[in-house]
Amino acid sequence: MTKEKKQGKLIVFSAPSGSGKTTIVRHLLGIDHLNLEFSISATSRDKRGQEIDGKDYYFLSAKAFKSKIKNEEFLEWEEVYRDNFYGTLKTEVERIWALGKNVIFDIDVSGGLRIKRKFPNETLAVFVKPPSIDELKIRLKKRKTESDDKINMRVAKASAELATAPLFDTIIVNDNLENALLEAEKQVAQFINS
Repeated sequence: MTKEKKQGKLIVFSAPSGSGKTTIVRHLLGIDHLNLEFSISATSRDKRGQEIDGKDYYFLSAKAFKSKIKNEEFLEWEEVYRDNFYGTLKTEVERIWALGKNVIFDIDVSGGLRIKRKFPNETLAVFVKPPSIDELKIRLKKRKTESDDKINMRVAKASAELATAPLFDTIIVNDNLENALLEAEKQVAQFINS
């Protein structure tokens, strides 16, 4: 007797940079019963440091990326800067569903909302909110990975992103990481089992 394979769910985590979404997503990936697999994004930007093609991103030339856009191979995509694209390939979601798993995304706000619009019933869209803009700025400075100008750009972008929070299914305020992890775990488990 064969069991019919059901399509997996889509779990989207979006947030301003420094809110803790990547930490939450990594935590959830370690919980076996959630049956999650990380969606690897495609990008036309160059590799940084030790990044690996097919693990960190699918690295494409701008020309190849545009060709895939034209052929409608993306679930969602965005041109962040001129010829600097990011997106989710349809084949990536299909690959994960073929494994019998649920897809989890660590993705920007506009991409997350596009996925929710395309798959309204299969998607849980979670917005991770920092306790405040001031706290966000402190977290970004603690990383010591970017200049003050870049941090100020991220903080300015965060204000616009925070305005989109009500468009998401749920908002998790990350003012206490342990509580945020538990809340994310609870909400994702409820959604997957619904």
